Amino acid sequence: MIIYNVTVNVDKEVHEMWLAWMRNTHLPDVMATGHFIDARICRVLSEGDSGVTYAVQYTLKDMGEYERYIEHHADRLRAESEKYYGVKAVAFRTLLEVIHTA
Repeated sequence: MIIYNVTVNVDKEVHEMWLAWMRNTHLPDVMATGHFIDARICRVLSEGDSGVTYAVQYTLKDMGEYERYIEHHADRLRAESEKYYGVKAVAFRTLLEVIHTA
């Protein structure tokens, strides 16, 4: 199992609007691609002066699903975020392989 983690630092002035957009638009659009098992939005509890940080985690069955998502959908969905929020929501992405659960 693979976790696609997107950590996003969102300016405080737009973070409530961004969170509503994530819940109501972006996550449903990502899930509609059919590549993900589930998704969650986590708020990072340590805050800095620059904004509010979230970890958005998407679970995939395997790397093949991730590669198909990147090839067919990622650019379009990333462009949507940049169109609405630009530098007010700065993201970096990490891939995690689940090796054990209890």
